[in-house]
Amino acid sequence: MSATPRSTLAAPRRWFVAALAALPLIAAAASAQRGAPRDPSAPLPAQPYRFEFLGPATGGRFASLAGVEGDTSVWYAGSASGGVWKTTDGGANWRPIFDSQPVQAVGALAVAPSDKNTVWAGSGEAWAIRESDVMGDGVYKSTDAGATWQHMGLRETGRIARILVHPRDANVVYVCALGRTTGPQEERGVFKTTDGGKTWTRSAFVDVNTGCSDLAMDAKDPQVLVVGMWQVVMKSWGMTSGGPGSGIWMTRNGGGTWKKVEHPGLPKQPIGKVGVAIAPTNSNRIFALIQTLNQGSLWRSDDAGATWQVVSWQRALIGRAGYYNHLAVNSGNQDEVYVANSSFWRSMDGGKTFEDTRWGGDTHDIWISPSNPDHFGLTDDVGFTVTTTHMKQRRRVVLNNGQMYHVAVDNRVPYWVYSNRQDNGTMRGPSDGIERGTPGMGPQGPLFYGMTADGQRDWDHGIGGCESGFTIPDPNEPDVIWASCYGNKVTRYNHKTGTARSVQPYRITLDSPPDDIKYRCHWTAPLAIDPFDTETVYYGCQVIFRTSNKGQSWDIISPDLSMKDPSKVKPSGGVIGDNLGQFYGSVVFAIAPSKVERGLIWAGTNDGKVWVTRNGGSAWTDLTKNVAGMPAWGTVRKIEPSPHDAATAYMVVDLHTNDDRRPYLFKTSDYGQSWKSVVGDLPSAHPLDYVLSVAEHPERKGMLLAGTGHAFYYSMDDGAHWTPFQSGLPASPVTWIEIPKGWNDAVVSTYGRGLWVLRDLKALQDGGAAASGATLFAPRPGVRRAREGRVDLTFRAADTAVVRLEITDAAGRVARTMSVKPRLGINRVTWNLRYDLAVAVALRTSPPDNPYIWDEPPYKGKDTRPIAHWGIQQPQTQGPLGAPGQYTVTLAAGGQSFTQPLTVLKASDLATSDEDLVASTDAQVRVRDRLTETATVVNQLEVLRKNIEDQLKANATNTAAVKALKEMDQKMLDIELILLSRHDLHSDDKWFVETYRTYLSLLWLAGEIGSGAGDVAGGADWRPTDSSMQTVKELEADLERAKAAFKALIEKELPAFNARMSALLKPIT
Repeated sequence: MSATPRSTLAAPRRWFVAALAALPLIAAAASAQRGAPRDPSAPLPAQPYRFEFLGPATGGRFASLAGVEGDTSVWYAGSASGGVWKTTDGGANWRPIFDSQPVQAVGALAVAPSDKNTVWAGSGEAWAIRESDVMGDGVYKSTDAGATWQHMGLRETGRIARILVHPRDANVVYVCALGRTTGPQEERGVFKTTDGGKTWTRSAFVDVNTGCSDLAMDAKDPQVLVVGMWQVVMKSWGMTSGGPGSGIWMTRNGGGTWKKVEHPGLPKQPIGKVGVAIAPTNSNRIFALIQTLNQGSLWRSDDAGATWQVVSWQRALIGRAGYYNHLAVNSGNQDEVYVANSSFWRSMDGGKTFEDTRWGGDTHDIWISPSNPDHFGLTDDVGFTVTTTHMKQRRRVVLNNGQMYHVAVDNRVPYWVYSNRQDNGTMRGPSDGIERGTPGMGPQGPLFYGMTADGQRDWDHGIGGCESGFTIPDPNEPDVIWASCYGNKVTRYNHKTGTARSVQPYRITLDSPPDDIKYRCHWTAPLAIDPFDTETVYYGCQVIFRTSNKGQSWDIISPDLSMKDPSKVKPSGGVIGDNLGQFYGSVVFAIAPSKVERGLIWAGTNDGKVWVTRNGGSAWTDLTKNVAGMPAWGTVRKIEPSPHDAATAYMVVDLHTNDDRRPYLFKTSDYGQSWKSVVGDLPSAHPLDYVLSVAEHPERKGMLLAGTGHAFYYSMDDGAHWTPFQSGLPASPVTWIEIPKGWNDAVVSTYGRGLWVLRDLKALQDGGAAASGATLFAPRPGVRRAREGRVDLTFRAADTAVVRLEITDAAGRVARTMSVKPRLGINRVTWNLRYDLAVAVALRTSPPDNPYIWDEPPYKGKDTRPIAHWGIQQPQTQGPLGAPGQYTVTLAAGGQSFTQPLTVLKASDLATSDEDLVASTDAQVRVRDRLTETATVVNQLEVLRKNIEDQLKANATNTAAVKALKEMDQKMLDIELILLSRHDLHSDDKWFVETYRTYLSLLWLAGEIGSGAGDVAGGADWRPTDSSMQTVKELEADLERAKAAFKALIEKELPAFNARMSALLKPIT
């Protein structure tokens, strides 16, 4: 719906007598934030139209860490695929400082020892553990402590494991590049720059299949370096660690020449990943952590690499070496050796024996201050730990950098999001806020997501399943949640009982080589619920299973849908097996039932097969040969059945683990008989341009959304042309996209920065950022929750001049008026469903028994003071809460006016009827208006009495004038004391000495029928009680008595007084 122009806004509200309409309205502002009054004359700043973070609050993997030598307050942390984060207060508060870069996987960090403002970041997850690990695009440098970054080359190195900076020359830098690991390449090994990254030379290189896994520099002689080389290849069907390329090399001339380290004491081939370290206090002592099978774990040289001996056979030091295998030596003790693995191990005897420190689990990087052995830190799968006391005391840091595999939504109001997070399990939460506890949202952190603390929500965690797979709610019963998990695990969770039931169709296959089990089920095994029969659930291994009895039994409804190539169904791991399902080849990877045609199911595999059935699985048609332009062995990552046409579907094919990083996106309009590419003008030059996800808008045919390895795009013409939209969204992989029906939102999961939402796609549908001219976009539905609400209003501004937004309710009342300072282009304003505030009392006179009140600190130098009392702050700073129903929004901008209808829905968990909520709002507005009338009378009386107060001082020696002024003041005070108590005039918040009069009684009543006041619970979510409404009538009677007396004063007594005293006094006005 397009905006409807209107010539003028609605006329302003007229107060109870025309004479009072012109009085100054002295009020606390209608602030969008609870308890945060603002200057009523200041316009609200508009927010940009952008993605908003939802959650989860915490819990992602960090791959790298760097402290600053000599400064324990500053740390940099590199997320596995969620950017660089920085603290300047020792770890209490953190903020992301890399979000504007096109890659977010940070495998290495380094601060130049000679220049603490120079920071290097190496991109790419520098391990090989699963096909979802994220590559990078080279190395970055900051010369202003992370404020800005510049790409410094090495674009094709894929994964950077270590960066070392010369201790005295910040321009000399070494980069340890593992490579992409997905195919042979020259851009691997050790690279060196001597001009700060302007140019690079490949210093150390073994072969096209081998890259650098670790690099160490002699603390006493920076010309001496030792490197661990790792031969590794990673495909969708397997990871092979080890080969003749793996080994140790050393240089003694700064990388000019390298020599392979060979000695009978070292392990024989084959060996896998190699970690290295040189003791900072003893250059002769070098350690090597080497992945071997039954040859040992840790080797040591005490003669600068000439001879070696195995010092530890402890298998736990090299478990899953492709994922861990990092070691370090403390800068103060050559015998204190650390090994990062599934536990964090420490040796105090030079590597002979190790103990589990319990400083972290699934650990990765280690940073140790060169000069302070007590100052160090380590990273792990859910955060990192830093210390300045050798771990006697330590700070644990967990940030919101979740690696999310998928996202699903339910049908509630507001809809909830569901997902599973690498290393941290399953979860769900409401979509209209951010998960409570998100770093940066609390009192100790900056609100760097641009949201308020009021928008925090509680999420449910541990809802079945595990870290991988899918988490999907039953469309008809969102408290029933299905989830898949690695090792052939399926659960059905009932939130009402808080229990999950294991219902997988076959035995647990964890650890099993894929060629040694009956059913091979991937790390992220697909799961889908039939939209026509939500009791029917589908699950994929190399065949598709179906249950219609809550998982009690399963039927197989398909043949083996894979290529069935035995060369792709084999054990993974290389030197040591690693069979958790991450690299199971030839399995079903996508299952997609149609929402338009019953029995129509699409399926795809991770070896390039595409299938369809139109009879619920009785017969399947192989469509693979029909997909023109699809390379072999691709992973069919997602099939999106069109919600508009049963014959139409979209398919994402990903080949980045086969060393093809181009985007592949196809469409069929004839049930798969033919396919065409809809890649259109999607970019293809960046290493992360491969497509991971696609969605078609359920209410706008041909509007497509797509996610790549580092970006989000939309198309309004069915994929012919694509437009990037990244505002607010870090460049982590966009793994899944959902468009909740009826909401016009895009919900995305990212592999590295959690779940995000772009609310109100209307702005993109109506031209996006490229369009010009002011307009108000048709808003998505708002939500009335218990005690709160949310409405998102999006508009485009042609300039930055202040605009006006006015919201009118179904009764024709102006609910809210906001002056807004926009940005050029698309803007967002969030209305919290609060109506405008009442006018507040502004006292101007001195209380009769406290002439010194203006000397008190809160009021010194002020012209007015408020009514102050414990408990009334909430009704003073919150307007009435709106009800579900129909509203009208009007934008006045640049001499034009635009209107749009707005629907506010009642939250699913709010049991009160719409009728009762409307009655609640009506009562709140009624009390609000009585408060305004009360304050308006008091404020006018205060203006008049202040005039009298001033004239009493000016005429202190005129007995007749003083007598007349005091008599008139007493008449006015008598009226004022109908509405206020004498104690109210003192503005004391904790004196409890006198019965409330009209104004305070109305404030407490506003809390009683509204959102609370002090320890008054409130009643905004119910129809007001009969006693509350009786109180309204009684207070209105008191108000009417005061208004009548005030009217007589204004119309008769005061004019007569002014006429009678005109010879002695100035008029009282």
